[in-house]
Amino acid sequence: MSMYKDLAPTPRTIMTPGPVEVDPRVLRAMSFPILGQFDPEFTALMNETMSMLRQLFRTGNEWAFPVDGTSRSGLEAVLVGLIEPGDKVLVPIYGRFGHLLAEIAGRCGAEVITIEKEWGFVFSREELELAVKQHRPAVVAVVHGETSTGRLQPLEGLGALCHELGALLVVDAVATIGGVRLDTDHLMLDAVIGGTQKCLSVPAGMAPLTYNDRAAAKLLRRKKIERGLAADDADDDPLLRPIQSNYLDLSQLQDYWSPARLNHHTEATSMLYALREGLRLVLEEGLEERFARHLLHEKALIAGLEAMGLLLFGDPGCKMPVVTCIMIPDGVDGESVRAMLLEQFGIEIASSFGPLKGKIWRIGAMGYSCSKRNVLLTLGALEAVLLRHGFEPHRACAVQAAMDVYAAEAAAAEAAAEADVTP
Repeated sequence: MSMYKDLAPTPRTIMTPGPVEVDPRVLRAMSFPILGQFDPEFTALMNETMSMLRQLFRTGNEWAFPVDGTSRSGLEAVLVGLIEPGDKVLVPIYGRFGHLLAEIAGRCGAEVITIEKEWGFVFSREELELAVKQHRPAVVAVVHGETSTGRLQPLEGLGALCHELGALLVVDAVATIGGVRLDTDHLMLDAVIGGTQKCLSVPAGMAPLTYNDRAAAKLLRRKKIERGLAADDADDDPLLRPIQSNYLDLSQLQDYWSPARLNHHTEATSMLYALREGLRLVLEEGLEERFARHLLHEKALIAGLEAMGLLLFGDPGCKMPVVTCIMIPDGVDGESVRAMLLEQFGIEIASSFGPLKGKIWRIGAMGYSCSKRNVLLTLGALEAVLLRHGFEPHRACAVQAAMDVYAAEAAAAEAAAEADVTP
């Protein structure tokens, strides 16, 4: 008989672009007793989660709920619902996950049109406007924060243009929601997909999303209720082009999340507990305060890296606040550095993909992982490991530079507080 040890994962300091460390209060929520999916106590939790998601996405949309599955399930649910075979879909690509959107759209039977930017840069407003006007797509699908390159795509004006030309705008905000400002209604975004395992500090396993009435109208035109659930078993409409996925059918999922509670699947109870608690913590902190926290720790991290003598990758004008990309110094084995950080310090940072594989490291400072403690530990450990790999950083400068940032911030906050109480 084989014997298995008790499960005891090693505690890590996770400084990757996802997953990140999970808030202990979220882990505690996952241990609570299971409720039936139609228990009034549980459906009340579903309704609370929807309400909190509207605040997170900054929207008045009726539909804001999670899809059970990792972030990619949310991307697929939106795209398979909004893309009919033959639809023209425009995907601006400036990193790995733009290619993913194009891949999914192609599998939906779309005529996929791509425009591409060198990795490390993003598109200008004029470039996006020209592409939309030239191709007149039914759907535009774009990544907001591209973790493979650490870049943030500005979206101002794109939603209004898509509405003017009759296109639906779908935004992948998996890496940014809860950590970077994204105002769904102000930007006129038709559908937005988030992720749990990044800035929300919830385990991977749900994909929160929202979509507006324009997107819902297209979903409803394709709606097909399963036999056995419908009130009657009338013959299918021969002209209907139903959503090709059953599990990821948003038109049925919204019935599941509505007061109708039409059965679709068994809800992932413990994951919903986790998401609800994660959202509660986000809103308790405050979105503006949360955005400011991510910016502060990004500033300290960058100060430390540059003081060490490392070079940042990419256009600084479009850098993601929650992901910092570093050029691997010449002659340094990037994977060996990552391995030593993990083995000796229990700190994980990430490499990258495609044309950037072996050329950059990526450090995430997201959600619960985004803290002064983690930034200072990572800088000190990276300096020590680089010395072991023959790179001579500016010794004892990195942590001090980050501490200077924190000290300046604390002094500014104290001065502001004093000014507020001055008669």
